[in-house]
Amino acid sequence: MRRSNGFRIAVPAAVVLSTVLFAAPARAHDQQPSLGVENCTATACHFDVPPGTYDVKVLLGGEAASSTSISGETRRSLLPETAAPAGEHVARSFTVNVRTPEGEPTGAGGTPGLDLAIGGSAPALADIKVTPAHHARQIFLVGDSTVCDQPGDPYSGWGQQLPQYLRKGVSVANYADSGESTVTYLANPLLWGTVEPLIRPGDLVLIQLAHNDKTTDEPTYRANLETLVAGVRAQGGEPVLVTPIVRRWFNADGTLNNNTALLVNGLGVDHPAVVRSVAAAENVPLIDLTAKTKALLESLGVEGSKAIYLYNEKRDNTHTSVHGATTYAGLVTDELVAHHLVPEGLVRVG
Repeated sequence: MRRSNGFRIAVPAAVVLSTVLFAAPARAHDQQPSLGVENCTATACHFDVPPGTYDVKVLLGGEAASSTSISGETRRSLLPETAAPAGEHVARSFTVNVRTPEGEPTGAGGTPGLDLAIGGSAPALADIKVTPAHHARQIFLVGDSTVCDQPGDPYSGWGQQLPQYLRKGVSVANYADSGESTVTYLANPLLWGTVEPLIRPGDLVLIQLAHNDKTTDEPTYRANLETLVAGVRAQGGEPVLVTPIVRRWFNADGTLNNNTALLVNGLGVDHPAVVRSVAAAENVPLIDLTAKTKALLESLGVEGSKAIYLYNEKRDNTHTSVHGATTYAGLVTDELVAHHLVPEGLVRVG
């Protein structure tokens, strides 16, 4: 995993650290060693825990004014930059999914346990507690490279930025994987074959697959989406279909009304239209991210939208920057609340 460097953590002497903290994977029974700030260095924390779901409570702040953010595992944004006035502490909590591989399901295994990186413009971590999350609701993500936990800068998927918008009680299990289509995702045992058995009653499963279905005909694409929906429901979960983010491909008039931007493949399959149709036919909640991202990019214009994607860095009009992925994750969060899929009280607003 990546860790930020060059920051000092303020740990006031007055802070009493807990030494009787126990953590275990969700639904597991074995107690584990103490998991507090003694597991942290100046820039990072490591907790020797097995795969599972964990609640993390942090106390931020110190003698000087501070501003702290926390990321974890494969560059997941878990807590947005949070300010604390000089001499004051601010408590924040979040829930995190720990698994192997820790990032893309077909990628490297990563570091066993839970790894957190302490960042921000003036970071100060005073205390931390890690405990098992016995009642957390899981949001599974099924998607491609525009959604996944990207392993390296400057890339970021919107699923990688989604956790920072959620409070304790909801975790994101991002099983999106680069290069996957509906065909390959269903066929690979490391992907759907792994995700489907993990789904529990009440879990959400957000499905955004389209960018790599370049040679998938419409009947097959539709049938694959229906298979994913049926599989989620069979496990007691709630499927949510997500239309794909647009490609940054402008017409001369400043619009994105073309096949490249709107994910219409070489066979003429209009992926967003099929997703909308399946959602309506199967009575599945729909997040129309195609429409949302199209409207946003057109409002920003040709120049303003470059920062959303990796145009400046890579001449890439498909994959998003950290800024763009964070913006798109915010759009997804707004839709989860609007559809009453996540209670507003579990969404972080500041």
